[in-house]
Amino acid sequence: MLTDDQIIAQLPYCLKGTDFAGLGEKYHGKVRDNYTKGKQRILIASDRLSAFDRIICTIPFKGQVLNQMAEFWFTQTKDICPNHVLDFPDPNIVVAKQCHPLAVEMVVRDYMTGTTSTSIWHHYQQGVRNFCGNDLPDGMKRDQKLDHSILTPSTKAEKGDHDESVTPELLLERGIITKKEWDYLADVSLRLFKRGQEIAAKQGIILVDTKYEFGKDENGDIVIIDEIHTPDSSRFWLSDTYQSRFEAGDAQDNLNKEFLRLWLSDHGYKGDGDVPVIPDEIRAETAKRYIDAYEKITGQVFQAEPCQDIESRIRTNLSSYFKY
Repeated sequence: MLTDDQIIAQLPYCLKGTDFAGLGEKYHGKVRDNYTKGKQRILIASDRLSAFDRIICTIPFKGQVLNQMAEFWFTQTKDICPNHVLDFPDPNIVVAKQCHPLAVEMVVRDYMTGTTSTSIWHHYQQGVRNFCGNDLPDGMKRDQKLDHSILTPSTKAEKGDHDESVTPELLLERGIITKKEWDYLADVSLRLFKRGQEIAAKQGIILVDTKYEFGKDENGDIVIIDEIHTPDSSRFWLSDTYQSRFEAGDAQDNLNKEFLRLWLSDHGYKGDGDVPVIPDEIRAETAKRYIDAYEKITGQVFQAEPCQDIESRIRTNLSSYFKY
């Protein structure tokens, strides 16, 4: 793992974004810059961190962690569902098939937890006992394991808006997906989640919840897009401290951006109003947790070049794609 000094030194060199003329039509997502040309899309993972559906700050090495974590999981799950991957020409980049995204996020949860307004714990505290079509018993506590993994889909919000947790029936009523598509997405999502839990458990980690995004390729087949089982889309806890912390009512040892979400929540921010300034030490600690998550889950040592001009490296590694 990189040293604390190396992580702190990288703070001024975080990749805020890119602007590559000639690479294709650009779409600026919350975390990734997307360039589309012909039948392919180039997704560049920046160091931007989003929480509560807002861009919060940049985190050292975050984009590389996300991209390489996604590469690990795409490989581990391609037998369950095909994905959009064509190539990984750079630590921060995936070249993918151009797909038409489905306007739904398939959220899978195995624990009663969360901090955002769309989380199951937030709704449960408000007295909700049927969340996205799932009946919930009285008397549950925060971070308690559910009887079984449940699906709580959400709509894909326009930029600047919040996602909306909905029932499968509402998705069908709105014509967002068909019944056949829902059945397929539900089956695949639960199988992907089970695979993720099994692999994480071998490393002493609990995959708590996650979200999957899907799209249709040029043949009309549904494939996984964006990312899978990264610290941005998933919640991870250390399994050896779960029970003691749950019984004590303490926050879990997490390996994702929940650390920063909790910091924001503790400072009165939950998505509305101005984003507070994030201290450098909080950004650096968040980076350590992303890197730690990568190493613990994949079993691989995170390799990165500190204080590097990431944008120049990316331009060099994408040289052949500018000619495409």
